[in-house]
Amino acid sequence: LWRLGYCARLLKTNHFRTAASNTSFPAVWMLLAQHSGRIPGLFVVVKKNTFFTMPETGEDKTNPELYLPHPGVRGMTLLNREAFKRTVVVPALKVKKEVVSSVLKSLKQSVLQRPGLKRVVEDPEDEDSRFVILDPHKIPEFSLGESEQQVLKQLNVHPEVSKYNLELTYENFKSEEILRAVLPEGQEVTSGFSRVGHIAHLNLRDHQLPYRHLIGQVIMDKNPGITCVVNKTNIIDSTYRNFEMEVLAGENNLVTKVKENNIAYELDFSKVYWNPRLSTEHGRIVEQLKPGDVLFDVFAGIGPFAIPAARRKCRVFANDLNPESYSWLLHNCKLNKVDTKVKAFNMDGRDFLRGPVREELSKELLLLKEGQKTAFHIVMNLPALAVEFLDVFRHLLVGEPCSPAGLPTVHCYGFSKHSNPARDIQERAEASLGTSLAGRCSTFLVRNVAPNKEMLCLSFQIPADVLYKRPCP
Repeated sequence: LWRLGYCARLLKTNHFRTAASNTSFPAVWMLLAQHSGRIPGLFVVVKKNTFFTMPETGEDKTNPELYLPHPGVRGMTLLNREAFKRTVVVPALKVKKEVVSSVLKSLKQSVLQRPGLKRVVEDPEDEDSRFVILDPHKIPEFSLGESEQQVLKQLNVHPEVSKYNLELTYENFKSEEILRAVLPEGQEVTSGFSRVGHIAHLNLRDHQLPYRHLIGQVIMDKNPGITCVVNKTNIIDSTYRNFEMEVLAGENNLVTKVKENNIAYELDFSKVYWNPRLSTEHGRIVEQLKPGDVLFDVFAGIGPFAIPAARRKCRVFANDLNPESYSWLLHNCKLNKVDTKVKAFNMDGRDFLRGPVREELSKELLLLKEGQKTAFHIVMNLPALAVEFLDVFRHLLVGEPCSPAGLPTVHCYGFSKHSNPARDIQERAEASLGTSLAGRCSTFLVRNVAPNKEMLCLSFQIPADVLYKRPCP
């Protein structure tokens, strides 16, 4: 009991800036457990289940409607910004204007910190005074703790907390708060999107479609620089890896400019494939290349592998079946001044491998001298189908194998819904190649595409007995 009383006093004076009436019983038991050295299982449960959830529960009980738009906006499908206005009562301190900065500094943990809302407002009845707005979640009972009162006493500020009517407008709410207030209760709210230059790209769910134009406008309002919002209307299953989309808000301009790993690209987002989430993966592969290496990019798109590789002084052969991607690939090569270092092709992936790739490898590997450090890399970034293209490497070349160091390295991307995705993609690759890759490959998890769907990169040197067909004696 003595320890309990001691910890209650310790809790009150050292750990919380609240009055004695606000001391929480579970928190006292936690401190008692710390100082006694004996922590029964019951106390461990209290720590796990109560300590981390109490702040959220406290916020809900003190002012559940705080920072929520007006309830009348529920079900709105056409954006009416005026309907979001509401007035909430918040705690405030009346102080002389000459000590405002000192009060803000001394009570920085208790002052309102919400972006877009003023922390200091004028007093309409006294031009020499100001109201300092406090965070109602930190001052739930409209009364300051002893420590705050001591600070104000030193500044000659009366510690009485006033009630201030704070007007909130559409501009003061975050996009997620707005959408949560508009959509039916209990339904998922998605405020995330992919940004491609001035375009925000959404993947809305079916229950969000009736609100799609409002969602698009909110996203555009709350994200500076976004002037067009689109929603994907079908999955990427076309031959050219693009998808249909609907413009939800803003200008109907889908030609944009993006920057990835300090390289600028221009593209028509409606006609080519571009995913900003792959920038790290593009950089990871390019970092493996050295000046003088040769890169064959089988599904090059607009050049996120090819162009940075060319800038690293590699020789690049880049191909894409989509005429629009091929056109933008050429454009971006000129834009980045590497058009003389990149040979571009507009072919089917199999034809590219059996044509320019086979021709170049046949020539280069014959000339490869012992100890020469030129490396050959083949990137196959078409996750839905690339593994099926690996059978092209069977006896692609004729003749005696080159040295093992000269064998091309393949970086093949694929999707997997298997419980062991790394093993799954390796086994599928082995089936296409007709040989085992055990101990001769590595698998890298690129990203989680969807629940239970992973994107991986399988890297391996093509075995000599797969790549070469030896001539008959």
